[in-house]
Amino acid sequence: MNQDDLFKKVISHAKEYGFVFPSSEIYDGLSAVYDYGQNGVELKKNIRDYWWKSMVQMHENIVGLDAAIFMHPKTWDASGHTSAFNDPLIDNKDSKKRYRADVLIEDYAEKLRQKAAKEIEKAAKRFGETFDAKIYAETNPRVKNYLDEAEESVQRLARSLNAEDLDDVKALIEEKGIVCPVSGSKNWTEVRQFNLMFSTQMGSTAEGASKLYLRPETAQGIFVNFLNVQKTGRMKIPFGIAQTGKAFRNEIVARQFIFRMREFEQMEMQFFVRPGEELKWYEYWKEKRLAWHKSLGIDESYYRFHDHEKLAHYANAASDIEFNFPFGFKELEGIHSRTDFDLKAHEEHSGKKLQFFDPDLGENYAPYVVETSIGLDRMFLALFSSSYREEILEDGSERIVLKLPMPLAPIKSAILPLVKKDGLPEISREILSELQLEYSVQYDEKDAIGKRYRRHDAIGTPFCITVDFQTKEDGTVTLRNRDTMQQERIKREDLASELAKHLNMSNLLKK
Repeated sequence: MNQDDLFKKVISHAKEYGFVFPSSEIYDGLSAVYDYGQNGVELKKNIRDYWWKSMVQMHENIVGLDAAIFMHPKTWDASGHTSAFNDPLIDNKDSKKRYRADVLIEDYAEKLRQKAAKEIEKAAKRFGETFDAKIYAETNPRVKNYLDEAEESVQRLARSLNAEDLDDVKALIEEKGIVCPVSGSKNWTEVRQFNLMFSTQMGSTAEGASKLYLRPETAQGIFVNFLNVQKTGRMKIPFGIAQTGKAFRNEIVARQFIFRMREFEQMEMQFFVRPGEELKWYEYWKEKRLAWHKSLGIDESYYRFHDHEKLAHYANAASDIEFNFPFGFKELEGIHSRTDFDLKAHEEHSGKKLQFFDPDLGENYAPYVVETSIGLDRMFLALFSSSYREEILEDGSERIVLKLPMPLAPIKSAILPLVKKDGLPEISREILSELQLEYSVQYDEKDAIGKRYRRHDAIGTPFCITVDFQTKEDGTVTLRNRDTMQQERIKREDLASELAKHLNMSNLLKK
């Protein structure tokens, strides 16, 4: 299955099985805004909980915060968002479609890297075990040209954006022959900067209303509460503050389903360190966050690091953990060394001293900051798309299954009475009551047992528990595993302990 077909099936599956719906669909929807359905909201909550537990619960020097969406407008002046939170915009005159100019170039470079990867893959099959991919990439003219051109393109893009030379960005698009994905034409407008902030008003009357912004990131809520958390929590350097919450951006191009939306949720942690130690902690959190992703059991080939060529104005190092979505490798999580920019900027604009007294050094200083920031919606899409499987079984039949990490599945177990009579529903309801104290479980009595199995495979339910006539005789039930489809008889009283081996989130946290 090619990537486009896979992506279409993922989107269709998400809607059909109650994971994601277009917002306000009865009114033809709202561009780049989505609602999470009954199964989607559970999966999203489980991802958030796993992040929170691994970041806050498992670190004694990291605490949580929930800052308000509305913040004083000076917050965004200090952070630089009001004047500099821009993306380079370009329009195609024929299709009338709007694009981010930097994304067009980055996608062009990625296609070149994919061409190189295919050539390397072919060579590996041809030369066998003795093949050295690194040497081949450095010596094969075709592969080397692909990789060199990709690298030259992104480096030139970075130089142009850093110099705010938008004319050269357009020149680069034209020189590389980049076409509009819709019209196929090269008829481009000039490149312009586009501010991503959403503004609104607060006040009892229109005349007296003050201008506010919907926050484009959650990080600033952490910075303005730095002193509050430090003093009330008696925190010592190094320490972190974590937060999850909604952010809003007036995206130029909001495409690719829930990958890029105008309303989205972030999971961020700001880690405060001594000046001069930020790059050590930057490397630490790069590896720590990659290990978190790998703990979910997704194949390592789905992940890669991408170090930034163009650094944000506040950063001295930055890298993305990229994920191989159905539409290619894209950013999933960012790790940034933000220096002391934010705290010093807020000091200047607020007139308040935002410093830490280090008793070991005997001095006050504004800590440096290492940030980890992951989009919850993107993480949802990464898990959902990589878990989607179409399998042909031994008997020739097919099934669609979501092989989600079991502790994160929206429904942990389904209780299925074989028939709707002879006391089996009553026993099933009793088991439901016992298990729902610990897990999200579902009672399901509609359709034949085989159809019920397939339905729960499709939403990723790890275990189905079938109550049949033998249950009445010896107190055993049939426990079916989603991944293996193997069935075993198990005593009713052993269900909780057996499920715990697979479903408890501690199984992931231990990795």
